[in-house]
Amino acid sequence: MSYDLSIIGLGRVGLPLALCFADRGLRVLGVDSDPDVLEAIRAQRMPFSEAGTQALLERVAASGRLELAARAADAARAANIVITLGTPSFSHIETDLRQVRAAVDDLLPLLRPGHSLILRSTIAPGTTEFVAGYLAKQRGFRVGEDVFVAHAPERIAAGRFLEEISTLPCIVGGVGDASTERAADLFAELGAPIVRTSAVQAELAKIWTNILRYATFALPNLLMMDCERYGANVFEVIDLINRDYPRGGMAKPGMTAGSCLRKDFAFSEERSNAPGMLLAVSRVNEAVPLFLVEGVKRRIGELSSRKVAVLGLTFKRDTDDERDSLSPKLIRMLERELADVAVCDPHAATPTQPLDEAVRDADVVIVATNHSEFERPDALREIIARASSDCLLVDPWNAFGTAQVFLYASEAAALLGTGAPADQARGVARG
Repeated sequence: MSYDLSIIGLGRVGLPLALCFADRGLRVLGVDSDPDVLEAIRAQRMPFSEAGTQALLERVAASGRLELAARAADAARAANIVITLGTPSFSHIETDLRQVRAAVDDLLPLLRPGHSLILRSTIAPGTTEFVAGYLAKQRGFRVGEDVFVAHAPERIAAGRFLEEISTLPCIVGGVGDASTERAADLFAELGAPIVRTSAVQAELAKIWTNILRYATFALPNLLMMDCERYGANVFEVIDLINRDYPRGGMAKPGMTAGSCLRKDFAFSEERSNAPGMLLAVSRVNEAVPLFLVEGVKRRIGELSSRKVAVLGLTFKRDTDDERDSLSPKLIRMLERELADVAVCDPHAATPTQPLDEAVRDADVVIVATNHSEFERPDALREIIARASSDCLLVDPWNAFGTAQVFLYASEAAALLGTGAPADQARGVARG
């Protein structure tokens, strides 16, 4: 075997992982079926934004320890095979493992004694055991003796890969102790503490990490909707809940989504003992765009031919990741109201307008993503100066620091005129 490990899938999980292993002296084969991704890497250009990885890519390229291939079957040239392919969910609450299954099928005739297969993708409970059983059924392998199968879930936050890859405890759960140890030995190269467990407990820990966050953020979003009903201020209520209270901890509201939070609940909901509970959590977070649109209509009436500026297209603050963002849903709802929608996002790969153009003569400005650019005091001043005189500001994140979800530009201008700080408590990032 000519490589120490191969990584199938060079996306936001797989590529930084491949670079980190190579930077630590391992010979790595990166596999991806997308020719554009491979072309970008060969040109020493990161195909997406992740702090510090451009310099890392250039350093690894100079070392010659990362090579590329287009076929999953090529991954069998390495002793350790790590799968980081996407695992979406079907619309009818069923996990979609077709990409992972296809990679395993491509590898199946090429696997031989000594191979380790490590699933890094988010997977439903029981999937690691299924893969082990599949190898035993199709090839007669004794898992834990001939070949080794484990799950080492990815738990790193977007934008923090290089910071957390060597510090965040790495959970490793194998099918049998030998599989766990093989995977643990590999990931120990990255320097993070290794936490050994069973395969199913590793799977549950991963999906419930995201479910916890998804449910945690649903509560302030539901509270925001309740406050609208009762004429209360959600930010003041959250302050009352949290201030000097040892059992507080309520987060701020916001557009809660992203490629992990928005779909990972399906991995549990599919076989839940409390069917509908996590669907209810999802419905709360998915209802935020409609809540904002209806809140606008209650205040200014019909939106036909009214200009609405949407600030933020990505799912999370200061990232270029648009996957499973709720902003497109918000935009579609506004367009169904016949509004004229302008979009500004300084981080998104999708072309958008500069802030001054997007908000010029806008009747409504909605902060969909709390990018740091929108939190600067001069951003609010520019909006007030360029938008219509009676523009309605919609800020569930409290990015403007006015502590109001719905606020007219004239009211914001008055707050600025009194010297109210524009950098008071902000909403937290989602994802």
